[in-house]
Amino acid sequence: MTIIGENLARVHKRIVAACHTAGRDPSEVSLLAVSKSMAAQAVAKALAAGQQAFGENYIQEALVKIAALSQLNIEWHCIGPIQSNKTRLVAENFDWVQSIDRLKIAQRLSEQRPLHLAPLQVCIQVNIDGGASKAGVMPEEALVLARQIAALPQLRLRGLMTIPEPAPDFDSACSVHLKTRTLFNALRRDGLPLDTLSMGMSDDLEAAIHCGSTLVRVGSAIFGPRPRALHL
Repeated sequence: MTIIGENLARVHKRIVAACHTAGRDPSEVSLLAVSKSMAAQAVAKALAAGQQAFGENYIQEALVKIAALSQLNIEWHCIGPIQSNKTRLVAENFDWVQSIDRLKIAQRLSEQRPLHLAPLQVCIQVNIDGGASKAGVMPEEALVLARQIAALPQLRLRGLMTIPEPAPDFDSACSVHLKTRTLFNALRRDGLPLDTLSMGMSDDLEAAIHCGSTLVRVGSAIFGPRPRALHL
């Protein structure tokens, strides 16, 4: 087994343990391997070890990997900010977008998604802890945006994604993640058929799972320290 394969096994053990502690079924939580700044060979090694879904922050860098691995069965998630001039590239090449925080971007993705492809699976990124420099819609604006996105063709709204500031301990992380869970439940009560709560990374996945995360995004715990970013 490769080092990446061993790391994946350890992450899966953490997920299973966190689910058991929280009284949840481990099948309720999916793993997204964040492969930004990693070469296509690293993605291929993770794929060989059983990982299928990969998250990329930088679109141009991701396109190189998507092309290099086009013959393999990989689910690609865009988890970084999207500029208006990059929406067509995203719409044509990704399976998921987790980082929508503006209606304009959602509209362009909907218009530019090729009709022969399945609808683009999307999440709304929420600035749950109010960081001034953070991407994401503010929580109080999420319901209106969710309704607007849910009405767009060629998109399927799946849920919410957050990237809160690092928390000093488990309880502090939970207090932030519970805000996202509360918002998620509120949108569902409004009639939106959401099923994905994307929260939790290498350092706080246990707290996120305790609070109801259905998808954790893990990079360094799988791939190790990041080399110089390929997009630079």
